[in-house]
Amino acid sequence: MSETTAAPAVTPVEPGPDSGPDAGRTLWGDVRHELVRNPIFWFSAVLVVIIVLMAFFPQIFASTSPTESGACQLENARVKPTASHPFGYTVAGCDMWASLVWGTSKSVLVAILATAGVVIIGVVAGTVSGWYGGLTDSIVSRITDVFFGLPFILGAIVFLAIFPKRNLWTISAVLIVLSWTTITRVMRGSVIATKQRDYVDAARALGAGDLFIIRKHILANSIAPVIVLATIYVGTFISVEATLTFLGVGYQRPTVSWGLLVNEGQTQALAGFWHLLVYPCGFIVITVLAFILLGDVLRDALDPRTR
Repeated sequence: MSETTAAPAVTPVEPGPDSGPDAGRTLWGDVRHELVRNPIFWFSAVLVVIIVLMAFFPQIFASTSPTESGACQLENARVKPTASHPFGYTVAGCDMWASLVWGTSKSVLVAILATAGVVIIGVVAGTVSGWYGGLTDSIVSRITDVFFGLPFILGAIVFLAIFPKRNLWTISAVLIVLSWTTITRVMRGSVIATKQRDYVDAARALGAGDLFIIRKHILANSIAPVIVLATIYVGTFISVEATLTFLGVGYQRPTVSWGLLVNEGQTQALAGFWHLLVYPCGFIVITVLAFILLGDVLRDALDPRTR
């Protein structure tokens, strides 16, 4: 009689916390996963793409620039919206839609350029201050405190009044000088928290230099808050440029910008020409809202505590 050997019982294995479809996904993989599932991200991203296309390729949306010879006719000045021209005409007799489209570049490009400058200065200063500490941190922090003490709008008015001609570069430079401090503080705190992690100590133990650790570990793991702030800064700078131009220290004619259109339409709206003020303000509000919504979505996606 043959004996049958019983098969050993198999104990079911419980799935561990690192198993499943999300296992092994990196931080940026998690961020991408959260963003593609969020309808607010797609809404704000589509708006931002359209606005950026208007800024860099306005001829796609309006073939004729209002600054071209013959584009504006005085007999059309302040003509209200009609079926053929739903946006009406400006005070100078230019097509309002074309003025809004071609004015996008001046308003958005100054915001993008200023944001880029603020991010570069803030990331460099914050990283140096947070990584090296000591005297370096004290010097950078005191300089930051001095610039924090400058009132933003008043300082911008004073600085811009110095320039006889105000253009993209001068306005951007003033915004950068008055705005780099917040990102510096945020980056400094993020670097201080990151440099205490175990993988930084391990890199030091393996003999890695400061520049390698900063490039490989510190920046990659400290830049997330700056990305969120940068998107919000773009929207903020658009409204700031419009405010400064409205106050008379921003762009000047013959330049076309949203702030100039608001400035020209403020008194005309009371006379019944509502489109001269409503349309430029509407473009500014929608653009600022798009960038702020995008920043909020990025903040939620980059913060694991919200998930």
